[in-house]
Amino acid sequence: MTQQIPLGGKSRAVEKDRDDGTHEIAPDLAYERLIMVNVVFHGLPASGDRQWVLIDAGVTGTKGVIKRTARARFGAGARPSAIILTHGHFDHVGALEDLAAEWDVPVYAHALEHPYLSGRASYPPGDPSVGGGLVAALSSLYPTHPVDVSGRLMPLPADGTLPGMPGWRWLHTPGHSPGHVSLWREADRTLIAGDAFVTTASESAYATALQSPEIHGPPRYFTIDWEKSRVSVEALAALRPELVVTGHGRAMQGETMRKALQVLARDFMQVALPAHGRYLDHPARAEDGSAYLAP
Repeated sequence: MTQQIPLGGKSRAVEKDRDDGTHEIAPDLAYERLIMVNVVFHGLPASGDRQWVLIDAGVTGTKGVIKRTARARFGAGARPSAIILTHGHFDHVGALEDLAAEWDVPVYAHALEHPYLSGRASYPPGDPSVGGGLVAALSSLYPTHPVDVSGRLMPLPADGTLPGMPGWRWLHTPGHSPGHVSLWREADRTLIAGDAFVTTASESAYATALQSPEIHGPPRYFTIDWEKSRVSVEALAALRPELVVTGHGRAMQGETMRKALQVLARDFMQVALPAHGRYLDHPARAEDGSAYLAP
């Protein structure tokens, strides 16, 4: 099976590449690519201390880059008011413990992700049998152990709002992980999708480096419940977003992007699922505890 849904260049978002190293896609929204993953900065440039939010925290070794970018974008000494996580996989929490401590900032995540963020449980192992390229082939070697930010860890507000991000709501989009969330702003139909779906073939090192924008399902090698992932993609496609930034790949916008996302949702079982995989017939779920392994 193939996961690729080719898209033309017109689908790439209009970006302003700033001197701070970010790709700005809205006046208060920018993202930065850190090796294989994106982090997102929400807040107006030069807004100052506690006036912005960091979404996800990159891979190990990127703390210095994130801090330099934050300083350049928001001002010297400007700390975020919150760190919000789409989920807790290693490539989204690599700098989390250090940044949360240095900035003395609360960390918000869905309650079903908390065991992975408080030292209590590891993720199920990556699955190299899904194929698709070098990134997938090496996935059994990727860290699945938890981080521990339990002293600063907070649940996302039950009313769906997001701390420090007025006008935004969080949406539970499980499948790639039990407590995966996506962030949605209705006013301009902007979606921060995390890894619910992505805009590059994340299994392939070549595609990850090339960064040609195209809609793909979630990274296969770490997706542990394909049925829930399908439902999540359907829910996000139904929003008909205008602008999308995901955990992997370039931001995308417009009607061509929406049509490709609709195709992904409609044909998910044909275009997103791998031909083989340990979690196809045996999903790991929060309900029976199979998603939470001893650390």
